[in-house]
Amino acid sequence: MAPVSTPWSVRLLGWSAFSLLLASTTQAASPAVKVNGTNIVGSSQAVGGLIGVDFFGGIPFAKPPLGDLRFAPPVEIDSLGVPTFNATEFGAPCVQFNLTGVSEDCLTLNIYRPSEALLPTNASVPVLFWIYGGGFLEGETSIYDATEIIVQSVLRGTPIVYVSVNYRVGPFGFPQGTEAAQLGALNVGLKDQLAGLSWVQKHISAFGGDPTKVTIFGQSAGSISIAQLYLNSGLEKYGVRGAIFESGSAGSLPIFDASRREVVWDSFVGNTTACTDATAGATFGCLRNATTSDLLSSWETIAALFPEPFLFSPVIDGPNGIIPDLPSKLLAAGHFSKIPFIAGTVLDEGTDFVPQSISSEQELIEFLVISDNPFNPTLSTKFQQDIATLLQLYPDIPALGSPFGTGNETFGLSSEYKRASALLGDASFQAPRREWIQTAAAAGVTTYGYIFTDQHAAAADPAAGVQHASEIPYVYGDPTVTESNMGVGVLATSMTHYWISFAVSGTPNDGKGLPRTAWPQYQPNNQVLIQFDTTNLTSDLSKATFAIIPDTYRAQQISFINSISADLGE
Repeated sequence: MAPVSTPWSVRLLGWSAFSLLLASTTQAASPAVKVNGTNIVGSSQAVGGLIGVDFFGGIPFAKPPLGDLRFAPPVEIDSLGVPTFNATEFGAPCVQFNLTGVSEDCLTLNIYRPSEALLPTNASVPVLFWIYGGGFLEGETSIYDATEIIVQSVLRGTPIVYVSVNYRVGPFGFPQGTEAAQLGALNVGLKDQLAGLSWVQKHISAFGGDPTKVTIFGQSAGSISIAQLYLNSGLEKYGVRGAIFESGSAGSLPIFDASRREVVWDSFVGNTTACTDATAGATFGCLRNATTSDLLSSWETIAALFPEPFLFSPVIDGPNGIIPDLPSKLLAAGHFSKIPFIAGTVLDEGTDFVPQSISSEQELIEFLVISDNPFNPTLSTKFQQDIATLLQLYPDIPALGSPFGTGNETFGLSSEYKRASALLGDASFQAPRREWIQTAAAAGVTTYGYIFTDQHAAAADPAAGVQHASEIPYVYGDPTVTESNMGVGVLATSMTHYWISFAVSGTPNDGKGLPRTAWPQYQPNNQVLIQFDTTNLTSDLSKATFAIIPDTYRAQQISFINSISADLGE
C-alpha cells in the first residue's frame, strides 16, 4: 500500500485526538497472523505517522475454480497448505473485459485492520464485509482502499476490521440455460460471496474480528447481491447482523429462470472455438476443457451481438436455491431475512445506463423492452399497457427528467435522454428500494433510508448528474473527493461515521465521532430519508447537519412501478 497523507478526518477533528496513541502505533513492518498452521504475512503503513493500518491481501477462501470446478459452486478451503503465505498484494481479479492481470484463480479476499496495538486485547471487533458492483460483468477489490475507513474507526474509538471479497462475474459466475440448471451451476457468483462469508466465520477472529458481528455492504451489483442473499440463503448463520445497500435491491435487474437466456448460452458455446461441435445440452464438459482466453473471446463476441447489457446475471434457481421466485413475490410473502439494514440511492441512478444517443419515443420503448423483458419474442398485452402507462407518467418534459433539478437543460442531447434516465432510474433503483424498505419496516425490521444528492459529485459530468456510484468515494473517504471542498470533507466523514456506527452498534446514531444529525429509523408511520448533501451544513464544520425528508418523491410514478413489479421481472 502506498503511503497516505494526513487524512481529512484527522485534520477535521484535530490532532489532539491522537495524543494517547502516540506511544502505541509503532509496529513491525510486516504483520503476520497464523491461520491453520500458515503464517499469513501482510504489510503495514502508519497513516499521518500515527495510526497503523495492516493489510492482508489475496487470501484464498476456495479452490481455484478450474477444470471440473469451472461453472461450479465454490469448494471452500480452510488451510493454505504452506508454512508462509505472502499477503502483501491483492489477488488477481476474476476474468472480465478490459482489465489486465485477470485470472480464473481469483477466489480470494482482503483484510484491512488497525495495527495490533490499536485493537482491544480482551475483545474482538465488528467486521465490515464489502461486495463490489459492476453489473455482474466486472469488478475488482483493489480499487477500494479501506485505509480511511479503518483510520476513522480508530479515531472515533470503535475500531473495526474490513474484508473485501472477489467473486466470479459474467459466464464464469452466472451461467445461463437449462443445462446449467440441471447441473446445479446457477448463481455460483453469489455462492462465491457466501463462501467468503463462511471463511470470515471460521478465521476472522485470528485478525481481531468478531465473526458474530458481521455487516455486509455493497454497491450496485454488490448491493443487489446482498438483497438477493436476503431471500433464501440463510445469512444469519454466517454471523451477519446488518447490511448496507448502496443503490441496489433484489429487483433492480429483471430476473427470470435460467431458460430465458438459453439463446445467450447457446451463442456463448457456439462462439467458443473448442466447442463449436458440442452437442446441445451436453456442453459443460467441452467448456471446462476450453482455455480461459477462448471463453473470454467468446464472451466478448456475444456481448457485441446482443443488445441487452446484462447477459449474465442472477436467475431464479428453484425452491431450494438462493432465489426461489421473483423477489417481489418473496417480499410480499415475507420470505426474507429479518436482518436490520440501511438502504439508499443516489439522485440520478438512471443516467449511467441510458445511451446518450437515444432520441425518440420509439427508441425509448425499444430500450425499455430490452431492459425489462429481454429475449421474449411475444410481448403480452399487459406488458405493452404497462409501457404505455409509464410513458404517460414520464412525459417528454426536460424539467421533469434526470439529471433532476436541471430545468430545461438538455446538455446538447435529445430530451428523450432525460426522460429515459428518469424512468429507468426509478424502475431499477428508486422504486425497488422503496418497496424493499417499506416491506421490511412493515415486518418489524430495523431499517434506515437515505438519498445522496450532493451536487459536487455532478461537477465532473453535468449530463450524468449525481450519478450511479458517485457516493462510493465519500463512504471510503477518497482524498481526491474529501480534499476538494471543506463541506464535501464533512459530508464524506459523516457518511463513513454513520456506516461504521451501524456496523458497531446496529444504529447509525451511536453518538461517537463527528457530531451529526440523528438519522431517524424508517418506520411505517415515519417513512423518512436522510438527505446526504452539503446544502444544510452550517459555517460550523465541527458538526454536520443534514435534512430529513419524506420518502414521497415521484410517489405516483413509483407506486405504479411497484404495482407492476412482476411484469418487469422484479
